[in-house]
Amino acid sequence: MTPLPGLLDTEAIRKDFPILDRTVHDGKKVVYLDNAATSQKPRQVLDALSAYYERHNANVHRGVHVLAEEATALYEGARDKVAAFVNAPSRDEVVFTKNASESLNLVANMLGFADEPYRVDRDTEIVITEMEHHSNIVPWQLLAQRTGAKLKWFGLTDDGRLDLSDLDEVITEKTKVVSFVLVSNILGTHNPVEAIVRRAQEVGALVVVDASQAAPHMPLDVQALQADFVAFTGHKMAGPTGIGVLWGRKGLLDDLPPFLGGGEMIETVSMHSSTYAPAPHKFEAGTPPIAQAVGLGAAVDYLSGIGMEQIEAHERAITEYALGRLQEVPDLRIIGPTSAEDRGAAISFTLGDIHPHDVGQVLDEQGIAVRVGHHCARPVCLRYGIPATTRASFYLYSTPGEVDALVDGLEYVRNFFG
Repeated sequence: MTPLPGLLDTEAIRKDFPILDRTVHDGKKVVYLDNAATSQKPRQVLDALSAYYERHNANVHRGVHVLAEEATALYEGARDKVAAFVNAPSRDEVVFTKNASESLNLVANMLGFADEPYRVDRDTEIVITEMEHHSNIVPWQLLAQRTGAKLKWFGLTDDGRLDLSDLDEVITEKTKVVSFVLVSNILGTHNPVEAIVRRAQEVGALVVVDASQAAPHMPLDVQALQADFVAFTGHKMAGPTGIGVLWGRKGLLDDLPPFLGGGEMIETVSMHSSTYAPAPHKFEAGTPPIAQAVGLGAAVDYLSGIGMEQIEAHERAITEYALGRLQEVPDLRIIGPTSAEDRGAAISFTLGDIHPHDVGQVLDEQGIAVRVGHHCARPVCLRYGIPATTRASFYLYSTPGEVDALVDGLEYVRNFFG
C-alpha cells in the first residue's frame, strides 16, 4: 500500500502504550478502535500516576509539610499545563471536575441558581442540538424542568450535519444559553462554531461548547472559539479516568454561584453564613482528583510533545482512508458525513440487517475492539431510523493496517451471517 501522507511514526508511538501489545482470544493481537469511548494511556502517564502515589501522596492546599507542598505543586502545575494547552488567558479559568459530564452539569446548575443577568427561568430559552451526547442533553432538560425554561434544538440534515437553516428562529432574544458539541461522538461531524457563536452573541446568550471529542484530536484554543464555557475530559486524551475540565471566562466564574459546597471552596464559614474562595477553587469542593490531575498534566505533556497539529493531520489521513475502505464493504451504510471534510475520527455505520451488537461481538472474536449501541446519543439514532450503530474511532496510534483489519473483519461478519 502507498504510504498515506501526514502519518505519525506510529511504530515509535505505539511502544509508549503497553496495552497495545496485548493479545486476546487465543493470541490475536488487539486492534483497538474504541478511542471515542476512552483512549489508551502511554507509559509516561502511568509513570506519573505511580510516582505521585509512591513519592508525593498528600492532600493539597491545607498542609504545610513537605508531601503536602509537593502534592499541591503537582496539582496546580497540572492546572498550568491545561491552561496553556487550551490557550486560556488565565490559569484561574481552569476548573477540575471528574469528567465532562460533571463540567456540563456544573454549568447548568450554576445558571439555574444564578442571579440576573445570567439566571435561566421560565421566560428564557435553552438551545442545544439533536446530535448531542446525553451529557449535553439531560442537564439542560433537568434545568428546563426545574426552572420552566423552554428547551429548543437544531435538527440534523440527512448527511449528518447541523441544520442551521432556521438559525435566527431557534436562537432568539429569549435565548439564555446555547450549548453544543464541537465534534460529534457518533457522527464525527465538526460543527460550524463561528456561525452559532455569532448568532448567540447577537442576542446576548452564553455559549457552552462540549469539546470532549475535540481536545484529544486537534488544537483547542478557547479564545479563538469565543465561547463562554468549554468542557472536556481527560480519559479520552491519553489521561486517566476521573478527571475532567471546565474552562470558563474569569468574569463569569467570579460572578456565578458555586454548585457543590464543602471544604476547600470556602473563604470563611460561621454557623450563620459562608463566603467563598475565588475561582477556580470555588467550584472544587472537597478533596479534588489530585493524582488524576497529575496524570492529565502528564498526558498534556505527551500530546504537546508530539504536536496537536501533527496528531490532527495523522487522524485526518487515517479517517479519510477508513471512509474509503468502509465504503467498499457491501451493505455498509455510514451514519454521518462520508468525506473527511469537517469531521473527526469517529465513524459510525450499520451493516445490512445485522444488529450492531452482533457485528461487535463477532469483530471482538477476531481481536477488533469497536463500540456498539447508541453511544449516549440516542436522538441521533432515532433521527436516522436505526436502533444502534457500530462505531470505529481512531487516535494518534491508529494505523492503516488496523483499518484493513476492520474491513477484513466486516467481510468475515457478513460471511458469518450468510
